[in-house]
Amino acid sequence: MQDDHVATLPDLYTVRIRGRLGATALSAFPSMVSELEGSETVLTGLLADRSALFGVLEQIEALGLDLLELRQIRARPKRPDGARRSPAPGSTDRGALDDRG
Repeated sequence: MQDDHVATLPDLYTVRIRGRLGATALSAFPSMVSELEGSETVLTGLLADRSALFGVLEQIEALGLDLLELRQIRARPKRPDGARRSPAPGSTDRGALDDRG
């Protein structure tokens, strides 16, 4: 019997939430590290799959938190010569959902 599931590595996400979350609210996100940036809380962590991502989003909704941004952080492959590649002029970051107007 063949397994149709492909093993994938966890993806790194950052989640920006309006306001400063206290210890109780932060305990709803045990797999994520929190950081305060001004009046916003940024959660960062590895999420194993889409189910884990949707679990985090469900917790945000259940707690009545205001989601400002969800970003998947993608590692850029290194160039063989070690040089850094800069983004093309006029390009946009397609890895973010930003609702900060």
